[in-house]
Amino acid sequence: MDSMKTFFDKKTILITGGTGSFGHSFVNRLLILNPTVKVLIYSRDEYKQYLMAQEYKTDVEKGRLKFIIGDVRNKERLIYACRGVDYIVHAAALKQVPACEDNIEEAILTNITGALNVRCAAELSGVKKVVALSTDKAVQPVNLYGATKMVSDKVFTDMNDISNTVFCIVRYGNVASSRGSVIPLFLERFNSGLHEYPITDKRMTRFWIGLDDAVNMAINALVYSNGGETFVAKLPSFYITDLVKTIDPNGQIKVIGIRPGEKLDEMMITKYDAEKTVDFGAYYVIYPTVERARNSGKQTVPLDFEYSSGNNNQWLNVKDIAKLL
Repeated sequence: MDSMKTFFDKKTILITGGTGSFGHSFVNRLLILNPTVKVLIYSRDEYKQYLMAQEYKTDVEKGRLKFIIGDVRNKERLIYACRGVDYIVHAAALKQVPACEDNIEEAILTNITGALNVRCAAELSGVKKVVALSTDKAVQPVNLYGATKMVSDKVFTDMNDISNTVFCIVRYGNVASSRGSVIPLFLERFNSGLHEYPITDKRMTRFWIGLDDAVNMAINALVYSNGGETFVAKLPSFYITDLVKTIDPNGQIKVIGIRPGEKLDEMMITKYDAEKTVDFGAYYVIYPTVERARNSGKQTVPLDFEYSSGNNNQWLNVKDIAKLL
C-alpha cells in the first residue's frame, strides 16, 4: 500500500469517461490514497460533470479535481487535456450492445477512433502510462461492441516496443450493480412488485466483480505494467438463475431466448492466448508475446487453458450473492 501511495505522489491522472460508476469509485480511491495527487475528468456530459463537482466540492476548490469537457473523438482536444498528465485511465466507450448494433458508425468513432486518439495524445504529450478498460466481450466477439473493443485492445497492447509511453489493458465483465449490469433491472422489478424476471437462457453464467475490485485492477495495472500486458481479474462465477433466487425467492423466471450478440458465458482468456498467459496469483496477465511470458519469472498456464464464467473453479451460491448484494 505504501508503494502505491508514493507511486501517485504529485502525479496528475486523467480519466476519460470519468463521470461513470467506475470513474466515481476510482477518483474517490485516488483522493483518499494520496493527498498530493491531482485528477482530471475528461468527458462529454457537462451535467454529469456538474453533479460530480458538487459531490467533490472541497477537492475541486483545492484544485485536486478538475473537469474538462471533451470527446475522445477529438484528438486536438485530447492533446490539450493531456498537457502535464502523468497517467491516463481510458474508460470512455459506448458500452450498450443494442445501441452499438443500431449505431455502427458512432460505436466505431468512439471505441476505435477514440482509442487511437488517446494513444496518439498520450505519446505526443509524454504521458508515462495508459491503462485502458477492456471487456470480456472483446474476446471472440459476437457483436459490434465486442469487435470494436477487440480492436481498441490491440491499439493499446501492440507496438509498445516503439513507444516511450507504457500501454496496457485490464479486462473484466459487467461490474455488479453498474448501469451495464442486470442487477438494477431485477431489483427495480422486485421493488415495483413485478415478480417475473426475463432471462435469455437458464444456463447463463456471469463473473462477479464489484467496483472496488475493478478499481484495484486499474491501480495494479498502473503501478506494475511494463507495456503491452492484459490484466485479467480472477473472479467468482454465478448463475443468473441464482441471482433471481437471491433477489426474489418466489420470483418466476421467463425464458425469452438468447438475444443477438449475447453469449451464454463470459470469456476472458482463450486457449489461443494460453501460451502467453501467466498466473500472478490474484490475477492473470496475458503478455503480447510468448517470449515476454516465458521471461516473466512466473509459470505460464497449461496450453489448453481457457478462462470463462462457465468453466470457473470459484462459484457463488445464493447465500454468497446475498452477502455481496
